[in-house]
Amino acid sequence: MELAINNSSKTVAVSDAIFGREFSEDLVHQVVVAYRNAGRAGTKAQKTRAEVNGTTKKSKKQKGGGARHGALTAPIFVGGGRAFAAKPRSFAQKVNRKMYRAAIAAILSELNRQGRIMVVESFDIDSPKTKGLIEKMAGLKLGQRPLIVTEEASENLFLSARNLPYVQVRDVQGLDPVSLVGADSVVLTADAVKKIEEWLA
Repeated sequence: MELAINNSSKTVAVSDAIFGREFSEDLVHQVVVAYRNAGRAGTKAQKTRAEVNGTTKKSKKQKGGGARHGALTAPIFVGGGRAFAAKPRSFAQKVNRKMYRAAIAAILSELNRQGRIMVVESFDIDSPKTKGLIEKMAGLKLGQRPLIVTEEASENLFLSARNLPYVQVRDVQGLDPVSLVGADSVVLTADAVKKIEEWLA
């Protein structure tokens, strides 16, 4: 398979297994959910009746006062503990490396079929200026949520995109399924395409 380089007569030879793979919605969904869950803090915590601040002394006599009860730290009282208190936990889901790479390849293949991947010779900014990046993207006619992927994104490029909402910059090492799925268009440099192929091969 050949990918055309924007504003050039050159092409980049790519593997059908990475940019022409059949799309698997179930696989992509599982990997995206697992990736997002890995970023959840899971710090919710509530107190049981043993942990709330209060005496465990019997609140009234056993007989003669209506309903019988002991400590006021019980869950049925205001200020008492929770019956099934939430505790900090991990939301992480196990995803095999082979599954993760297959999902990335499936997303790239679907983006390629939809014409949402653009390959360029290089993509860099001389100085960290947001205005310069806006002008560069205007010439490429990208969507509202572009993802720019370079082999090793420069500091100038990261700083230029920092103030632009919905514009994401990644190097190949930091590429993830959530940013790919959420992008209207993906700009890849020729060197980044080669490095992605080495990674997913």
